[in-house]
Amino acid sequence: MSRHPNSLANGHQCVLRASTEESLAFIRQSLKSEEMGHLEGTHFENLAPHVFVTLGASGDLAKKKIYPTLWWLFRDNLLPQATTFIGYARSRLSLKELREKCEPYMKVKPGEEERYEEFWQLNHYMAGSYDCAVDFTELNRLIEQHENGNGQFANRLFYLALPPSVFETVTVHIRHTCMAQKGWTRIIVEKPFGRDAATSQMLSDHLAGLFKEEQLYRIDHYLGKEMVQNLMTLRFGNRIFSPTWNRDHVASVMITFKEPFGTQGRGGYFDEFGIIRDVMQNHLLQILSLVAMEKPASCHPDDIRNEKVKVLRNIKPVTLKDVVLGQYIGDPEASDPEARLGYLDDKTVPAGSNTPTYAMAKLTINNERWDGVPFLLRCGKALNEKKAEVRIQYRDVPGDIFDGKGKRNEMVIRVQPGEALYIKMMTKSPGITFDMEETELDLTYSNRYKGMKLPDAYERLILDVFCGSQMHFVRNDELSEAWRIFTPLLHQIEKQKIHPISYKYGSRGPKEADEMSKQNNFAYYGSYKWVRPSA
Repeated sequence: MSRHPNSLANGHQCVLRASTEESLAFIRQSLKSEEMGHLEGTHFENLAPHVFVTLGASGDLAKKKIYPTLWWLFRDNLLPQATTFIGYARSRLSLKELREKCEPYMKVKPGEEERYEEFWQLNHYMAGSYDCAVDFTELNRLIEQHENGNGQFANRLFYLALPPSVFETVTVHIRHTCMAQKGWTRIIVEKPFGRDAATSQMLSDHLAGLFKEEQLYRIDHYLGKEMVQNLMTLRFGNRIFSPTWNRDHVASVMITFKEPFGTQGRGGYFDEFGIIRDVMQNHLLQILSLVAMEKPASCHPDDIRNEKVKVLRNIKPVTLKDVVLGQYIGDPEASDPEARLGYLDDKTVPAGSNTPTYAMAKLTINNERWDGVPFLLRCGKALNEKKAEVRIQYRDVPGDIFDGKGKRNEMVIRVQPGEALYIKMMTKSPGITFDMEETELDLTYSNRYKGMKLPDAYERLILDVFCGSQMHFVRNDELSEAWRIFTPLLHQIEKQKIHPISYKYGSRGPKEADEMSKQNNFAYYGSYKWVRPSA
């Protein structure tokens, strides 16, 4: 493992090291060193105060993800020693009430109670509006109180766990009232980053007028997941895969995100965005860019993001003929009462809504490596299983001598549930006969790395912000290209009121999607069953 002194501050995979005790010790030591404190090019005292402000602290995202993540990082000594946490929201709450809201998600283990109390002693909460300059002046005073009289060297992080409707006013108040004096200020922006190309560009222009690009961290939590981060090592650290990672060998690529539940009473919120904006335009397209990009010049964040942008620029906007849209209906025979309800049965969903809860889209990349290879993005709610994976399907073996009994090789990168990488291959069945069967070369993390704790995606990404690494965050030009690809389709669906195909709750989705897969050189056999290795 590298011990380069600048590796943490420069973000060279600092979070990826956080899975072993040796790595944890390295990060802890680095966080205590002056390298943790680069003031955008200027070094400062090693124990400079850091203040982490969660705006929208009373909301679901804060209680389910942000506060638990901050606790886990604090528990593992991965944060700078002088770190204070401040919550800010409109809700009139006491710190005790905020703590009670977060409690079910904190996962405090026996023996951690004392450390847990220390964490909450470093927390503070302030109620205030999002459009009042006076309240942000008070917030700034509260921050200054916890900078230990060392405000000229203190660093500030602001997490915008807020609805998009207040992004602009809040960021203006931060810029005018709450910036660090000489330390750095970093802004974490949570999706959605607009609704289409125009609104996204308006938001980007607004933020660019207030902050430098290096101060902005547009968070897509899928970029923090273990197997998504492993794509870089898998592709560029193994000679065995690189020669076949192209149109001469790959038939098609399927990137899937499936959820086995519906909107669960939150359909009104979902209906504002739909499955394309919620999952496909961000999570799946980010994964596609990592799968398809060329080798970057180095592991520097901008070199990696430059290659991702090049891939996106080679993708034409998606058209309606290359998409299957679905909306789930209830299954009257289901034992689960929720499964008997369709999307339109959710009382928070507008009557007659045509918002898709399922989408499959075919994208093509117009470059030498991938010309002619279909990339199929598939995502949906109320399906038959929970799954997120990348499935790279190879072409048929030329000169078949097995009378068509062979099936295609596949590389499957399973993001969830249960991180795994396995390669489907044909082999002779054990025994006296000369039959063939599918089997796998398997790397299942729970089996290979027994007892290993894999950091949560938010742990990696929030630590990245402290480190100053933007490797796993979305850059402005990436965002612009992603919206360019999907905006025409989204506008056509809305203007023409395209009605999605009905599919039953708990099914694989619309049958038309299977037909589309077949038409785009993806072979689905339905015979293979992945067997989870025994512990």
